[in-house]
Amino acid sequence: MSSSPSLPPALEKMVQRFKRATEPKRRYEQLLSLAQKLDPFPEEAKIPENKVKGCVSQVYITATLDDGKVQFQGDSDAQLTKGLVAFLIAGMQGLTPREILQLTPDFIAETGLAASLTPSRANGFYNIFKTMQQKVLVLSPEAISNAEVS
Repeated sequence: MSSSPSLPPALEKMVQRFKRATEPKRRYEQLLSLAQKLDPFPEEAKIPENKVKGCVSQVYITATLDDGKVQFQGDSDAQLTKGLVAFLIAGMQGLTPREILQLTPDFIAETGLAASLTPSRANGFYNIFKTMQQKVLVLSPEAISNAEVS
């Protein structure tokens, strides 16, 4: 059982999947597999406003609101980082702005990925997550009054 029961089902599923992989090599394989499944990112969206700050790799994230649910797109020039982007998109896609803003990055530690990643990549994972939350704030400013953003 997860120590954060408030995780949305898709994100909980992703966390559990990585938690079960006891070897770092297996976690890397899962990330690379996720990276390959990520939808192509439009070249015209690779602009400074969509770039994740604080990442060694080039990472881009966009968010749109579709019928009250957030849809993310993302890309990175590094396959492992692209896998981290895919992990977060898979776990957070289709949530409401409020659900996304209520998430805390605690689940990142639960995955066991921090032990498998270099400190700069682990920090990048956190920065990608925070950027996704910032994108949601821009999309849905009214969600701020409904959620405490840490």
